[in-house]
Amino acid sequence: MRLLAATLPLYPALLLACARVMPPPGGPEDRVEPAIVATRPDSEAVLSGFEDEVSFQFNEVISEGSSPNFGLGTGDLEKLILLSPSTAVPEVRWRRTRITTRPREGWQPNLVYRVELLPGVADLSGNRSVRGSVVTFSTGAALPNWTLHGQVVSWATQRPIPRGLVEAVLLPDSLSYRTAADSAGRFVLGPIPPGEYLVFGVLDQNRDFRWDRREDYDTVRVAAGRDSVGEIWTFRHDSTAARITTSVVRDSIALGLTFSQPLNPYQRLPADSVRVLLLPDSIPVPVVRILPQTEFDAALRARVAVDTTPAGRVRADSIRADSIARVRADSIRADSVARARRAAEIRIPGAERRQIPAVDTVGRAPLRTKPAPFDKLVIELGAPLRPGARYAIIVRGLENLSRVAGEARAVVAVPERPRADTAAVKPDTGRTRLR
Repeated sequence: MRLLAATLPLYPALLLACARVMPPPGGPEDRVEPAIVATRPDSEAVLSGFEDEVSFQFNEVISEGSSPNFGLGTGDLEKLILLSPSTAVPEVRWRRTRITTRPREGWQPNLVYRVELLPGVADLSGNRSVRGSVVTFSTGAALPNWTLHGQVVSWATQRPIPRGLVEAVLLPDSLSYRTAADSAGRFVLGPIPPGEYLVFGVLDQNRDFRWDRREDYDTVRVAAGRDSVGEIWTFRHDSTAARITTSVVRDSIALGLTFSQPLNPYQRLPADSVRVLLLPDSIPVPVVRILPQTEFDAALRARVAVDTTPAGRVRADSIRADSIARVRADSIRADSVARARRAAEIRIPGAERRQIPAVDTVGRAPLRTKPAPFDKLVIELGAPLRPGARYAIIVRGLENLSRVAGEARAVVAVPERPRADTAAVKPDTGRTRLR
């Protein structure tokens, strides 16, 4: 009874702490996204001694989110605020129709601050904003007038990185200004102070908008007076050399190797950088060349195309049929999209017209300003492999994407040739034919 009497006064506080603001029942369904109607302070203002909060005012009550904002960077609203040049997680507060923020260390004098609210703020009906807002002001320094623009790209996939993190470090002051790329990997960062910048592009896998050294990234140095960053090709920076994870027999004169990480696509190893030894006596086997698997397959298809033997014609017909099938699949997919877009143009009385966005061919098209990395090589030999034998493979000077070179080793076993099945049941040739 004493325990019950002690906890009863706490029930109202607990109920209030767990309560959520919900839209009132009844009435028309809300399908309109929340919109920003005002920001405070005014952008591009000089505010010496500023101690207030930066505020984003919406036209309706917004959702606080399911994850609270405790300063860990995991809160739903914390993930939508980029406050520069501070690198710490800012204080973010929900105030019904407003979001306010400030740096945990306080506003520092003579700095240019850039506070960006990213798209994604939800209202009580679950509608999310598709537009963000930026507030830039000074606490005593000169007003900024510079803007950087570029694109973040994944080197491994050869495609832009949607919502990639961009961090521009002003040199030599090391002031860091951050933003997020759009769905096509493009970014516009500004206004920021002019000067020389070291710009990071990051594949932000955990979506915390902070650079983790385990994430794919790369940097571009932008000289003072330039505003174009160009393409930032992100990749996994690894300080260890690549090793062989799988070795297989491709055919009678070729061995296939798979490596633990992508390799430098600009490097072409000479034949003498590879040693193949027949075990157990370590007899050298001549190596003709070592190629990426894609180039080896292309050369093999070219040889098959000019092969006039019956077997060569069969292989060429098979390759041609596969190509035709891929072209037909692409045509069917394009026709389906076109029919769906034409159907969307038909207005059904009383129904809302469905909008099908056009395909972003610029953002989705592969970029060809850098060769695609690979993790598979093929060694072509000058002598056929012996069935049932084992071979040691040594590759020297192989570089990964970080230009770290090393030596890779592997052992591959060649399968035995299948033997004729002498135990197979033969047809009964001595059986008497019935008449």
